[in-house]
Amino acid sequence: MHKRAMNVMLTAASGTALAGIMVAGVAAASSEDAPKRNMPSYQPAAAAKKDAAHKKAKKAPAKKAALLAGKTTASYFWDDGSGVNGDTGAPAGGKPMQKGLFASPSWPMHTKVRVTYNGRSVTGFVGDRGPGEPSHRGVMLDLDTYTFRYLLDGKKPASKYNAGGGEGHLQGVKWEVLQWGSGAGKRGNPAPF
Repeated sequence: MHKRAMNVMLTAASGTALAGIMVAGVAAASSEDAPKRNMPSYQPAAAAKKDAAHKKAKKAPAKKAALLAGKTTASYFWDDGSGVNGDTGAPAGGKPMQKGLFASPSWPMHTKVRVTYNGRSVTGFVGDRGPGEPSHRGVMLDLDTYTFRYLLDGKKPASKYNAGGGEGHLQGVKWEVLQWGSGAGKRGNPAPF
């Protein structure tokens, strides 16, 4: 019994001493006079893995590799079937005129294409045929007015029929085929009508 009482007293005394040391340490750490130390942060392995996965997921998605790439001169258009400004009718691909709808003289309809100019990029799809006769002079893409103006200077067009900005063509537009469409047309470098 005497031995048990002694153990209880020692435990109480050592617990009190430990608590005093901890209080003194906290007080010293929060003191403005205490030196600042970089203490390592410890996380369980699972939490560290979750943190790393979260940081990796926040990064920008990897750029999809191009199947085919090149440069061309691009013009702009907006064909919605209204007949305004020489509008020739609804787009040939069966989808309504919209931002990101491009015209190619030869690529299959619904081919996914990324265009880049002045450091700005837009990904769209081939939804119409064109440009007509200019394709024989190296103009191999017709871009919707919104894409054209954004590539030119990052702004919006004057109207959907007029890109504004004083430019009718953009020379040196980089194009990248990201996925071939299943519609009518031919794979490979763009060919004039």
